[in-house]
Amino acid sequence: MLNAGWYERLGLGEVYRKVHAGVRLDLNDGEKLLSCPDVVAVGALAHQVRTRLHGGTTYYVVNQHINYSNICINGCLFCAFGRVKGDSKAFQLSVEDVLNKMKEREHDPITEIHIVGGCHPDLPFSYYETILREIKALRPSILIKAFTAVEIAHLAKQAGATPGEVLLRLKSAGLDMLPGGGAEVFSPRVRSQLCPKKLSGEEWLTVTRQAHELGIRSNATMLYGHIETPRERLEHLDALRQLQDDTQGFVCFIPLPFQPANTRLEHIHPTTGVEDLRNMAVCRLMLDNIPHIKAYWVMLTVKLAQVALHFGADDLDGTVVEEKIGHMAGAESEQALTRVELERLIRDAGFNPMERNSFFQKLAT
Repeated sequence: MLNAGWYERLGLGEVYRKVHAGVRLDLNDGEKLLSCPDVVAVGALAHQVRTRLHGGTTYYVVNQHINYSNICINGCLFCAFGRVKGDSKAFQLSVEDVLNKMKEREHDPITEIHIVGGCHPDLPFSYYETILREIKALRPSILIKAFTAVEIAHLAKQAGATPGEVLLRLKSAGLDMLPGGGAEVFSPRVRSQLCPKKLSGEEWLTVTRQAHELGIRSNATMLYGHIETPRERLEHLDALRQLQDDTQGFVCFIPLPFQPANTRLEHIHPTTGVEDLRNMAVCRLMLDNIPHIKAYWVMLTVKLAQVALHFGADDLDGTVVEEKIGHMAGAESEQALTRVELERLIRDAGFNPMERNSFFQKLAT
């Protein structure tokens, strides 16, 4: 039985008491958890917090992912998705192409559309505004979660505007929420080696803060399992936690295991299932002010995402359909799941499925 004595023997007695009392963990606590050999003990603490927040509920969303282009100027070493303009594997969807992808699922009860792409060198700003307006015209009730903070900063530079001005224009065109991508790991050391052309961690946080202050909520992510240290992971989580203290704008956090296949970092071994579960649990324990933690089945695989529901996660994401970023990097999961399949996975894990929208408002099914 995982009692107080067990945690004392693991060197986690103080952490155990803090979790039980609802006291914020510090970075040293996080390091102890990440280095703990007993992943079940760490997971049990995270599950306690998850249960305190969400009981036996696990959320999912009926959504659709659309990647509008993989043409990108950043050239990040960890990315298997991006291509330079003119590459034989580069693609770019027209506005009509995007709408046709939605029309293919016009009879599905989709509540969220997730749209991201590369930092394209010359797409006009009107392209992005038109996509948003046309989607809202086609399906007025759908919530649009689109364009990472990286894309927002890029669009601002291209348009000769500020990120705040870009956000306001996109919001006026129909943007409801920002996804959490592009955060990677905030460490300047990591970014200088892996993505030197991408905006800095501080800039990502600044753009996201501006979005929150304009009433545009967002998710947040962390890409882990490459060259980052445990401390750098924890510093990333702490930076998100500090921003959330100020804005309360984050809805959900998504830890993303690095997929090395087809990248320039193929020599790095993928994360193991145990590492993924330990990391999931630590994220839940450290991020005491972000309400939801997602087990993103596209990157984790369906089976491990199901187990992660017992390691702090309370959300499985959704139906997705035709996700390209993770799969081009070797993700072995399906391209889509049905509502029935998601609910079966959740019930089989011992939880009650709850359909939600982008803001985790419960939907009647």
